[in-house]
Formats: sequence, structure tokens, C-alpha cells
Amino acid sequence: LQSLAGALNVPITTFFSTFEEKRDCSFVKSGTGVVIERRGTKAGHQYSLLGHALGGNVVVEPYLITLSKDAVAYPAFQHEGTEFIYMLTGEVLYRHGDQSYHLAPGDALLFDSAAPHGPEKLLVKPMTYLSIITYAREPS
Repeated sequence: LQSLAGALNVPITTFFSTFEEKRDCSFVKSGTGVVIERRGTKAGHQYSLLGHALGGNVVVEPYLITLSKDAVAYPAFQHEGTEFIYMLTGEVLYRHGDQSYHLAPGDALLFDSAAPHGPEKLLVKPMTYLSIITYAREPS
């Protein structure tokens, strides 16, 4: 089988593909993310859910977050898991625990989201950033 796979330039697992588990995929067309309200959401904060994990032991929640010109700071979010933020537009002083980080377009922040965190000072509004939250799935 190894020789045959090499001759065909395919991985050997190709021969067993009918036995593979089905893997999850979530596709969200531009502008069609589900707008949701997360606990603690303040005025001017819009969360667009860009997909979701359909199975497995880990929940992944990717959001496009938009803070409008009317948005107010809220540095007191707190939830289980790990969060990754990637700034797209605007600037923010983002608090995590007792540290503050000046985030501008292209900057990234990865942190334990069990610590108090959130936008402490909105420096350039409006702003958008990606927020990807992961945490263990509750057993059924």
C-alpha cells in the first residue's frame, strides 16, 4: 500500500477514507453572522457570531466585534476559557487583570479569560476586532 500511495502521490490514509470520521466545518457568508448579545454587553457593542464548532470536546466562538462611536468602555468581562483578540480598526486600551495593553490595527492579544478583562479606554472609535473564545464543552 505504501508503494501504491507513493506512486499515486497520495497519503496512505486515502485508501481508508471511507472509514474516516466526518469532520466539522462552519461557513458564514460575509454580513450574515448572527448578531448576539453577550452577558455584560454595553451600549454600542455589537457581537456578530462568525461560526461555531459543531462537535468535539472544545467550544470555539469566533466573533467580529464592532464598537460604535457611542460605545462605552467595559473592562469587567469574565468567563471560562481562553480568548484571542486581533484588532482590525480603531484603537483601544484593553485591560486583562491588572495590566493594560494599547491595541491598534494588526495587534493581537491572547489571554486566560477567567481574569477580568475588556476595553478600558476607547481611544479611536469606531473600532472592530476579532475575538475568538475557546472553552471545554460541558458533558451532556
